[in-house]
Amino acid sequence: MSTDHTPKIVGTVWGLLILNTLGSAGAKTIIPLPRSLIQMVTMGSLVAAFSLVLAVNLRLRIRASAFVFLLTLLLVLSVISSANLESGFGALFRCARLALFVGTLWLLSRWWDGGLTFVRHHIRMYFAVLGSVAAGLVISPGAAMPETYGGRLVGALWPLTPPQIGQYAAVIIGLTVLLVLGRRTDKASAAVVIVPSLVLLALTHTRTATVGLLIGLVLAIGSLVLTSAAARRFFAWAVLVSAVAAVGFASALQAWFLRGQSQEYFTSLTGRAKVWHALLTAPRTTSEYLFGAGLGDKSFGGLPIDNSWLAVYNEQGMTGVALVAAIIIVLGGVALLRPPSLSRACAIFLISYCAIASYTEAGLGDASPYLLHLAVAASLLAAPAAATPLSTPEIPRRRVPRSAQRSEVT
Repeated sequence: MSTDHTPKIVGTVWGLLILNTLGSAGAKTIIPLPRSLIQMVTMGSLVAAFSLVLAVNLRLRIRASAFVFLLTLLLVLSVISSANLESGFGALFRCARLALFVGTLWLLSRWWDGGLTFVRHHIRMYFAVLGSVAAGLVISPGAAMPETYGGRLVGALWPLTPPQIGQYAAVIIGLTVLLVLGRRTDKASAAVVIVPSLVLLALTHTRTATVGLLIGLVLAIGSLVLTSAAARRFFAWAVLVSAVAAVGFASALQAWFLRGQSQEYFTSLTGRAKVWHALLTAPRTTSEYLFGAGLGDKSFGGLPIDNSWLAVYNEQGMTGVALVAAIIIVLGGVALLRPPSLSRACAIFLISYCAIASYTEAGLGDASPYLLHLAVAASLLAAPAAATPLSTPEIPRRRVPRSAQRSEVT
């Protein structure tokens, strides 16, 4: 473990980063919130996060991190691609935001030591976000599950979409399950987090988050099976329960998964495939192919791209795609090389979840919750800082008088 104790203010900084990545677009809230106010809050939280972490790390002590280094290269690429203002002045604003985001991660890297500190911050902060969603559901069920979203759960107090809520719920469920298996939390405390989060996840009808949770947990627990009896028992029970559920509740699970959509609409990934095809077939210059059109709102032709790889291709070109792929490959490779441990399992869960979600969600190329998930994974995979050995003070030699030396000789 690191010799530096993590200051409590680091948890506040992490919470501010999470607030910054909540976004400003979503469902209609109970009390209408102007978009300008939401953007002021989110950007203000990022500035506050950077200022606070700078205050506790004035000496600018950082740790070597391939993850943040690759993010820095992605930032440089984003500035280059945005400089021609093809996406407007908003691209430069987004670059400034990404710069503050990456700078904050560099300053936080001082406390990345392979421990579970940032996992706990992650769970607490996102559980607080889900608490606001649950409060909105209690206060106004109609606003929290509007017909415009097909009756799926949205944020009624803060504008959050069903995929966002599903993502937050899935991530903290997975991490909390792993903490229980690693005996780093008690079952009662874990149930307080897992049970309501599962309910909220079910109400969002978010397929990507559910699949990411299940596959991520399978891979993470599989990494512990050889060294943990608790992981083996949980894995066996999970297989049994899944088999029973698949047989006994097949029709209900299918209805939940389809969300009332036609088979054709489902196979086109709820219309995403049409946007992807249009983006890939659009003419591009060599510069746009290599470096993209600059940071934007992750849309094409006025429609959301909803794919991290295509969003990066559109905004940062094939060079950006290569950098994002390098981030996933480096983190995954380091995780595979680490010996089995709870930290490694949590990192594997987060990396695999982000890789799966990247197919139907955008965010890997800009400041987003997905980059925060990967930052937690990077903190888990960081080697513990070597403790500075205590130097042994040199004992001065006692001077012996010459008379005594002569007497010893004789």
